[in-house]
Amino acid sequence: MIRSIRFLVGAAAGALVASLAVAQPASAASFYDPPSTLPGGLGTIVKSEPMKLATNIVVGGVPIKVSANATKIMYTSTDELGEPVAVTGVYLEPTKKWSGKGARPLVAFAAGTQGQGDACAPSKTLEKLINVESGEFGIGYEIPSINDYVKRGIAVVVTDYIGLGTTDRVHSYTNRLDMAHALLDAARAALRVPGASVTSASPIGLHGYSQGGGASGAAAELAPQYAPELNIKGAFVGAPPANLLEVTKSADGTTLTGVIAYAINGITQYHPELAAALDTYVTDDGRAALQKVSNQCIGGTLLSYAFSKTSKWTKNGKSAYDIVKNDPTLRAGVDRHRIGKLKPAVPVQVLTGTKDDIVDHGQARQLAKDWCDKGVNVTYKPVIQLLGSAGTSLNHLTPMLTHSGQAHDWLADRLAGKSVKSNCSSLWLLP
Repeated sequence: MIRSIRFLVGAAAGALVASLAVAQPASAASFYDPPSTLPGGLGTIVKSEPMKLATNIVVGGVPIKVSANATKIMYTSTDELGEPVAVTGVYLEPTKKWSGKGARPLVAFAAGTQGQGDACAPSKTLEKLINVESGEFGIGYEIPSINDYVKRGIAVVVTDYIGLGTTDRVHSYTNRLDMAHALLDAARAALRVPGASVTSASPIGLHGYSQGGGASGAAAELAPQYAPELNIKGAFVGAPPANLLEVTKSADGTTLTGVIAYAINGITQYHPELAAALDTYVTDDGRAALQKVSNQCIGGTLLSYAFSKTSKWTKNGKSAYDIVKNDPTLRAGVDRHRIGKLKPAVPVQVLTGTKDDIVDHGQARQLAKDWCDKGVNVTYKPVIQLLGSAGTSLNHLTPMLTHSGQAHDWLADRLAGKSVKSNCSSLWLLP
């Protein structure tokens, strides 16, 4: 069965790559080279340029056209260590006139897992749909979700995250602080795009699923301290990897085992002590895997490491979960990125599949409980799933597809100023 799945995935990806033109040369990404000196401030636009959006997109037989004027941006942010960093992204100004009350709303959109290579940047796949660089390909699978907001007349800013696209560092995947900073500073930058209709009065929503759910949740928590001036009204937090230790356990041995390597790269790059502690456990094969995924997009990583076990990368044959859980240094490094320790000041919706086979459902439910215990206005929405999907990612991805419209409606209501009642009091009744 596993061999059959790998064959089908490999054949599909091979056909995809074969049907594409020759990979784009690295020189085509010159916009993504940060300058040697960055301007001061957070969310300051370093450079910008008009961008054509991908066309002729067909999803389920339905043509998708994003009706917006796009501006590619590079803006300032700060990393986990407080160092200034350049981040890229895209601002989408809807062609549809805003017909609601007040200023045009803005959604700061955090994409789900794209990969760790520069080819995977959401701004690049928004421009080309399938972006190919150095043998890796990124696919703009979030375009329909982004487009749904645009069709409502809501402006959208999409962050590439720190290190994804830009040529100066590795993408800090699932790093709570980096993701939150990049998303909040993208919102700041959107308000400064020349010709943008959004203003400081614009209500802002945060949206994300999977990795993006972690980014949205972390940004909602940090906003009161990091970006108190932003007019944030709500956050959709879908399938969030709030507790990375538990996700290390649930993702291991699945189609997306490689995301564990992404996370290791993203977190250890700032902490030599974590890298040194980890190195005592990792085999040469493990080191090779960490290096390989650092330049891959999710499709390439799936082909390389689907259904792999992290225990094959360790000297003692134990899993990454067991090693991190029992090593105080590594455990502390992972716990630093736990979401749920701070209190968002806006309503949040936490959506999670009850049999999510990649991002553990229990830890997502615990995030809702942690926030409820702090008095946050939480809408906890478990998507009931009766059958498991044996680590194939189906139960992880299905709620993103089946509940996308509902999630957008919920966030649009927050942007419209509509109140929402928390269901924290009934959380104990829900799965």
